[in-house]
Amino acid sequence: MTTTTPLHTISLLVRNKPGVLVRTALIFSRRGYNIESLVVSPAFDLEIEGYRSAPGEFSRMTITCSGDPVILEQIIKQLEKLVDVVHAIDHTGQEAIESEIALVKLKAGIKDRTEILQVAENFKAKVVDFAAESLILRVQGESDKLDAFIDLLKPFGVVELVRSGKILMARGLATT
Repeated sequence: MTTTTPLHTISLLVRNKPGVLVRTALIFSRRGYNIESLVVSPAFDLEIEGYRSAPGEFSRMTITCSGDPVILEQIIKQLEKLVDVVHAIDHTGQEAIESEIALVKLKAGIKDRTEILQVAENFKAKVVDFAAESLILRVQGESDKLDAFIDLLKPFGVVELVRSGKILMARGLATT
């Protein structure tokens, strides 16, 4: 029997400076952790302890990884020690809104299109490119939904697949 380790989603609020991403990735690497997805985006202007940030001063990193929770706890403590990290939070088990986007290119002749479009409709996917021999679909939602969508499309011939990686926001007034 194989046991799978749960996926952990960590959010970091960091100063938007050169080298922060490399130093963050090195902490994971030194502990033998593989980052499965990483999304970095500008953070909204913040007010921290009376200090009002300038536009573009901070970024939000959302990191998805799997592994031993004890080692992950050590990684988070090390991340918080980095000068440019404001805070690091593991959102595993917390109430949070998660989302991801995928683009799926399919080889799609005339005879398969109806069935492909029915699958797309059930998953609320959008056709973003319609060519003579192919389709590109865009789907968004939780990672499990995207996995199921892609699995259903594999028999039709997935030519290319691009996923954004997970983004996350804590529910209510909790800090992300």
